[in-house]
Amino acid sequence: MSNRDETTAQMKTRMNVWVLGAMMVLALAVIINLFKVSIIQNKEYQEMANNNHFGSITIPANRGSIYDANGKILAQSATVYKIYIDPVLFRKELSGYAQKETDRMADAAKNGESYTPVDMNAKKDELVQFLARTLDIKEETVREAMEKNTQYYVLKTQVEKPTADQILEYVNNIVVGQEVNKAGEIKDRTISFASITTESDTKRYYPQNSMAASVIGFTNSDGDGLYGLEALYDDYLHGTDGKTISAKDVNGNEMPYRYSKTYDAQDGNSLYLTIDTTLQTYLESNLAEMVTKCQVNNRACGIIMNAKTGAVLAMATYPGFDLNEPYVIADPAVQEYLDTLSEGEYKTAYVEAREKQWKNKAITELYQPGSVFKVITASAGFEESVIKLTDTFNCTGGVVVVDGVPPIHCSKRTGHGVQDFTTALTNSCNPAFMEIGKRLGATKFFQYFSAFGLTEKTGIDLPGEVPSYYKDLEDMGPVDLAVCSFGQTNIVTPIEMITAYAAAINGGYLMKPYVVSKIVDTDGNVIKTTEPEIRRQVVSEETSAIMRKALEDVVNNKGGSNAYIKGYRIGGKSGTSQKIGGSISSGDEDDMQYVASYACFAPADDPEIIMLIMADEPNKAITYYGSTVVVPYARKVLEKVLPYMGYYPEYTEEEQAKLGVKVPFLEDESVETAKSKLDSLGLKYEIVGEGENVYSQTPITGMQVPKGGTVILYSEPIETENTVDVPNVVGMKLSQANALLTSHGLNYVTAGASADRSDVTIVSQSLEPGSTVAKWSVMEIEFAVNDHQTG
Repeated sequence: MSNRDETTAQMKTRMNVWVLGAMMVLALAVIINLFKVSIIQNKEYQEMANNNHFGSITIPANRGSIYDANGKILAQSATVYKIYIDPVLFRKELSGYAQKETDRMADAAKNGESYTPVDMNAKKDELVQFLARTLDIKEETVREAMEKNTQYYVLKTQVEKPTADQILEYVNNIVVGQEVNKAGEIKDRTISFASITTESDTKRYYPQNSMAASVIGFTNSDGDGLYGLEALYDDYLHGTDGKTISAKDVNGNEMPYRYSKTYDAQDGNSLYLTIDTTLQTYLESNLAEMVTKCQVNNRACGIIMNAKTGAVLAMATYPGFDLNEPYVIADPAVQEYLDTLSEGEYKTAYVEAREKQWKNKAITELYQPGSVFKVITASAGFEESVIKLTDTFNCTGGVVVVDGVPPIHCSKRTGHGVQDFTTALTNSCNPAFMEIGKRLGATKFFQYFSAFGLTEKTGIDLPGEVPSYYKDLEDMGPVDLAVCSFGQTNIVTPIEMITAYAAAINGGYLMKPYVVSKIVDTDGNVIKTTEPEIRRQVVSEETSAIMRKALEDVVNNKGGSNAYIKGYRIGGKSGTSQKIGGSISSGDEDDMQYVASYACFAPADDPEIIMLIMADEPNKAITYYGSTVVVPYARKVLEKVLPYMGYYPEYTEEEQAKLGVKVPFLEDESVETAKSKLDSLGLKYEIVGEGENVYSQTPITGMQVPKGGTVILYSEPIETENTVDVPNVVGMKLSQANALLTSHGLNYVTAGASADRSDVTIVSQSLEPGSTVAKWSVMEIEFAVNDHQTG
């Protein structure tokens, strides 16, 4: 073989190798792509194929409802509509109508007639304006939607039925002219757009508006839970949408019904809460009154809980917001401030204000509990036997120096002198509790601080709970221990504080709080229940019994504190704490802000109801002590809650003697019989008229007046009723108020602290000063302890 032939053969071999290699690479690429399409992207391409061969209509599921403990609806879903457009079909329809107008003009010309075609672009403009106006969206949004390269584009969701009906009526009957029918009648000529229509959806409604707003939370426009229970239990509430899937022919048209299949929607489960709307109303209304009267700057919150089980009976933050309009700033003062800002500043400030109003202050914000925490220090002291009820504590001078730092003062700057434990607790004496903390030592103190659950979240079934911030054992020096012992430095959430407090008085058991009692499916089957959960026993029943009795004595001592309610056994402790940033021992008082709080329970001998109310930054110029800011409103809540819960007053002999008298029904009685009945009840009377029988009376039947009060008996109709002007008795002692009201011809009943105490004055009256009322009307006057020393 010649060299030339050998060269040619080698070239052919190399070429074959290159060709074969290229074919192998190509084959490998094909195999890889086949693997990618058939295996890796199988689902994606299958969906694309299905979209070409099948059409589907979503059947929205109804979101489960939320009920209170008595089955009252707090949240429910109702049918609303999506307004959507098929832009591709819309353009075809618009073009088709335009062509018809061109054809009409051509036909008219053939017949020697004139015809001005309808301007379909003008009709489009009218349609755009109508949709934008009716749906409250921009015209630009509608125009852009009409040009989309899709067969489905949602213009707006959550549209109410009247609006949806209005849109359907318009798009199906657009007048483009008039014509004469065969009967010679002039009729409107209309066109319709099948490309613009509706699709059923669901919308969340909150019938109670702002009630328990921060607890319940709300959903977004897609029906997903955003805050509160709506967010945490979203998987249970949401449900599963159904679908109707229909086959399409080669032209994309839906085939007859027999080629379709429907998958029914599965509605969401419903929540039943431990919250009672009646108790919630009592709590919220009094929080509102407290925040308004005491000008609380940084909101207030309250919790009512079953002390034995941890079930939350009411939980509120005030000011709150309307769940039906969560993006509206509910506090007028905040909105007024926002309105003063520039456009750039407004956006940032609005978002901050909106997020703040959505927060549940009871679980997402920390505060210094102040003297309320002394219940924890005392419980630890009794459990460790470092104190006894008979121990005495010296608070002479009201100052304690610890480890050489500046002196730490008692709330009473002159000191409380020598006192036993119950008196020290009543006086909220800081040096006494610093001594208890010292006897415990840092290790034991921190051990109980942790055991009471104050170093961890409670685990309540609400989103957003934050952990406490506290002085760890390794960092706790003598000064820290002293200050922590009376409730400063460590900051906790209100839910942590109330669960710890409950453990101190319920027999020693730290309970896990909860707000959802059960979850029920659409058939009424209970699929999940919440049982009371004991996290641990912190102190013994003996220690708990001591604390119950001591805290009841705090309320009852010296004739009754501001929380005292005749006929009821109540225990409680108030707190006034300086907020972090203010000095405990010194500093500029003008720069300090305070938190006022109160935790109480009833019945004191066997607690079932426990309540904590906290006011963050009340106006110092009015008052900022827990005993004067919070306690009067806590008492008002309990006055409603206790009878509602089935607890009725049981009066002591002393209380019985001071009770008022209910005015009997005396109308139509003879004057002499009426006088005899009033005499027997210890009531005085005035007779107006010359008749023999009682025609009318003041006060009316059932009103309570004090023994010795006066009733007017009218023995004949009168044209002008006897009236008196109401004096202002706020700030007076009982003796002063009694003389003034009697001279003005008014009866009165008392509420709050016992009027027999030397340190009480009237803080409110039920009748407006200066108003005119019927003579011997009944006015409620509320007494409060001027207690700047028991925070």
